Amino acid sequence: MMKAWIFTHSDVTLEHWMADYKTTFDAWDAGGVRGIVVGRLEFRTEDGTRIPSWRPDPKVYASFGETPPPPAPSDPGKEKLLHEMLDNAASRGWDIMLFGGYRGLAGTQDVMNAYPQAHGVVIDGPGENHYELMFHHGGEVLDTREQTRTSFERMGADFTRIERGIAHLKNRLQNLSPDMVRYHASGGTLSGMILLDINEDVIYWLRMRQEKSRQSWSEAREHVDKMNRKVTLGGIPRTATFSPLTGQNYHLMGPYFDYIFPKHYYWHRGFDGLYGTVARWVQKILQWNPTLSEADAFAVIRSLFGLELPGVTSLDAMDLGFPDTFFSQVVYDETRRALEAVNNADKVICWVSTGRSPHDGDPMPARDLHGILTASQRAGLKRFLFHPDPELGVPEWRVISGICGDRWIEDPQGPYWPRDTERPESSSRPGTYPPRMLPVE
Repeated sequence: MMKAWIFTHSDVTLEHWMADYKTTFDAWDAGGVRGIVVGRLEFRTEDGTRIPSWRPDPKVYASFGETPPPPAPSDPGKEKLLHEMLDNAASRGWDIMLFGGYRGLAGTQDVMNAYPQAHGVVIDGPGENHYELMFHHGGEVLDTREQTRTSFERMGADFTRIERGIAHLKNRLQNLSPDMVRYHASGGTLSGMILLDINEDVIYWLRMRQEKSRQSWSEAREHVDKMNRKVTLGGIPRTATFSPLTGQNYHLMGPYFDYIFPKHYYWHRGFDGLYGTVARWVQKILQWNPTLSEADAFAVIRSLFGLELPGVTSLDAMDLGFPDTFFSQVVYDETRRALEAVNNADKVICWVSTGRSPHDGDPMPARDLHGILTASQRAGLKRFLFHPDPELGVPEWRVISGICGDRWIEDPQGPYWPRDTERPESSSRPGTYPPRMLPVE
């Protein structure tokens, strides 16, 4: 039986989770939750300003020869309640990780001192390079902005050669023909290299992207190993399909991280979802190469990423939802690849979300969540983290608790009701809740 973690994060900050935390945690405990990731580490004031959830200790920064953050407003009452919540989670034996807790050397030590209940910190997208073909959500893969130059030159890379590799690949992607795609796209790795005309400069660019990622992991590992107690380090990379472009090689990540949280993000549109990313690649390739059919563009994606979306050969098909084979093939394979690359199932905790806030994607219903989790479980996954959007709903919690623990009973008069679903305003007396809505065991 898989076990769940929950990301206690929301757009309304930590107060959202601190209210009546014990009732929530009791229900989660019964439903198989065994860990939480807490963050971002901030509160919101009455005027909407965000303030830190702890007060930095200048002595910690001085001990590392660093300057502490400037003084900021604080809220002792909320700080006390947050610690009570974390104490309660710790008393249950749950793993507790801090999202946004990695802040370099002195900052991480300061956060870990402030939260003795926490076991470690989680880095979102450690070392991630852009992987969107069109500019989207802050970047694109064929990006040569000044910031890109600075980061590569800082690590000693030959940026002139990198620019040549980017320009070469971009030129090829802008000059594809139907006969070229239909001959090479299905021919495997070597044929794919011919299709995209991968030369030494392109390979150098890809290698430097991976090395830039690795150096960032090494620095983070070095920092947490200098803490005054054991600090568990977690990283949240893109799903395995995109890792060759992001530079997040799972084989290399394993030694640097105690936990790897592959992003099981599959929604359409918005940002970060697999369907949406594929659609944008297809759209850009078609914009550059109007003689290609949509099926040709999907074939290019298949050659590049090794990714085939069952039943999808057109953009319109992506609006029809996810077939069962998507979960049994794509989700299963993405999970299996992560587990086999890391070679330690206890290290892999897939980070699951269903597309809404903060990603603005097409919502994925409970059926899709069930498909993701059951396919991942068949692949050998032991644990996953669910990222509420921003709160659990009844169908989501029914799915999670049914897979991981005691299936939650849908009773509006009960102590716990997932807040993303409206609790029915019932004039019924206790015990008269309509039987048709009670769970079938």
